[in-house]
Amino acid sequence: MENRSYALMTGFFTVALLVAAILVGLWLNRDRTEVHPYEIVTTQTIPGLNPQATVRYRGLEVGRVDEIIFDPRVTGQILIKLSIEEGAPVTTTTFASLGYQGVTGIAFIQLDDDRTGSPLLASDPQHVQRIPLRAGLLDQLEKRGLAILEKTERITDGLNNILSTENQDKLTGAIDHISKAAEAYGEIPKQLQPALARLPAITNKLDQTMGSVNDLAANANRTVQNYDRLATGLQAPGGPVERASAAIESLGGVTADLELHTLPHVVEMTDEAKTSLRAVRRTVTNLGDRPQSILFGAPTATPGPGEPGFVPPTK
Repeated sequence: MENRSYALMTGFFTVALLVAAILVGLWLNRDRTEVHPYEIVTTQTIPGLNPQATVRYRGLEVGRVDEIIFDPRVTGQILIKLSIEEGAPVTTTTFASLGYQGVTGIAFIQLDDDRTGSPLLASDPQHVQRIPLRAGLLDQLEKRGLAILEKTERITDGLNNILSTENQDKLTGAIDHISKAAEAYGEIPKQLQPALARLPAITNKLDQTMGSVNDLAANANRTVQNYDRLATGLQAPGGPVERASAAIESLGGVTADLELHTLPHVVEMTDEAKTSLRAVRRTVTNLGDRPQSILFGAPTATPGPGEPGFVPPTK
């Protein structure tokens, strides 16, 4: 009986010692760091992110991911609940993005800030603050990769259109035309060779022509000088110009005499001649109307109103 009671006491002691060791270990390893709750709201995909994932602020570990759930208020929206240590510089301009550890694909939350000196974003269990989630590197690569693929498809379609059978025939025809044009241009130097051979002779003729032009210019200068001397001689006192001026003045005097004395007599004679012609014309007209007037004389004129023998006309 004593051996059994001793063994039982030994067992109780061992169990109590083990429990005490566990409690002491837990007490020594307990986390005394004060944390604050934050939330991330997103509609993006978060591949590789799991609860207990690390939260880092510019590479420094500042917290953990507590829970990942769907937002009960908004369909399709995801809530990521975080616990961030007190003293972490989470501000009103802080934003989050997904980071990945090496090639393992394990995701973590990467916090960063647009600028420094912004006010701190205080959060507590009653008023949990939210941090915006921006597209990470992989998301940006995915979007840009899709855009590049779309452009590549358009380029491929364009190349297919360019390399179609119809366009190939057109390209072949254009190349043939270019070849023919190149051959035609190759014949041009051969055709120009005779003209190039005649260039020295043409140059000599041009030199001779320029000499003739120079001689002609010299002759023209001499002619101009002769004309200058002639003009000077004409304008000299007692020269032809002065004599011509005197003759013109004499002619002007004669013209004035004609206007003052001769022309009035000529005008008077002209008027008398017109009067005589009108009398002759009336006589000829009367003879044509009454040729018997040559024998019997002119008819008696009809008396007018107030004259003896006037008879008023009847209606």
